[in-house]
Amino acid sequence: MQDNGGFIYIILAYYYLSIISIIHNMSSASHQSDSHYIHGTSPEEQARLSLLNTLLNKACLKEMKIRAERRILDIGSGLGQFTRSMAKAASQKPYVLGIERDQEQLRQAIDFARSSNEEELVSFRQGDATQLPLQQEEWGSFDLVHARFVLEHVRQPANVVQQMAAACKPGGRLVIADDDHDIFRLYPECPGFNELWQAYIRSYDRLGNDPYVGRRLVHLLHEAGMHKIRNTFIFFGDCAGNSTFEAFVDNIIGVVDGARSVIIENHLLTESFFDQSIAAMHQWKKRKDAALWYAMNWAEGYKPTE
Repeated sequence: MQDNGGFIYIILAYYYLSIISIIHNMSSASHQSDSHYIHGTSPEEQARLSLLNTLLNKACLKEMKIRAERRILDIGSGLGQFTRSMAKAASQKPYVLGIERDQEQLRQAIDFARSSNEEELVSFRQGDATQLPLQQEEWGSFDLVHARFVLEHVRQPANVVQQMAAACKPGGRLVIADDDHDIFRLYPECPGFNELWQAYIRSYDRLGNDPYVGRRLVHLLHEAGMHKIRNTFIFFGDCAGNSTFEAFVDNIIGVVDGARSVIIENHLLTESFFDQSIAAMHQWKKRKDAALWYAMNWAEGYKPTE
């Protein structure tokens, strides 16, 4: 581990707490008919998403290899961090549009872009992934259409990918990334965590969502008419001794804790067992031999020119 490792984690922790403070008064999102975001929209959840972006974006950009794309569409753009990162990665200044359904989160994305002096990089628009708010002339005009951690929160992910394909121009590229929650592992095992994680997975079907949609990405691209399809994993794990390890574990804790009400209200676990398991996770992350194994499913395909 490098000498500045502890300092890096302090910065991440400070960033996490700062985001909580900034968005403390955010209201809950009004859900669209086919979108069911399991984690809610509390300030703590928005802070978790911001930290998640910090940890994950660099690896995603490396895999995407953005170069000369002139028009980029980011669906489910959230706080806009990755949207701005894509804009900065392009070799020529592109037009980048982020679509986000939650009005407060959209406002924060605009504020964050302004505070970073990057408001000229991107445009944001309110809308839902299931009904993209595009003008008639915008359909079929984007070189790159991207969605990450969106499909697991909609009842009909195929419909979203079909809309992405319609927004993409011939020869353009679709990139989708999402979870398959069955591949997550901790070692050594944490008391109560297996039951907690299985309850979290089962909470998805209570909302009509698919916790395993990551394994379907290639199929979804194929069904949408894409070709030259490629798939891979984006590793999203860590182990004790690395400066970011506790941040990765805190993200997983935040993932599960965000679904607390769904899990308890649907009697998937008792409240006491849930709380004991979360407490055990906080203890587990202090182990010197702890390892978190996880990966995000990632796939891309191109729209045929004919």
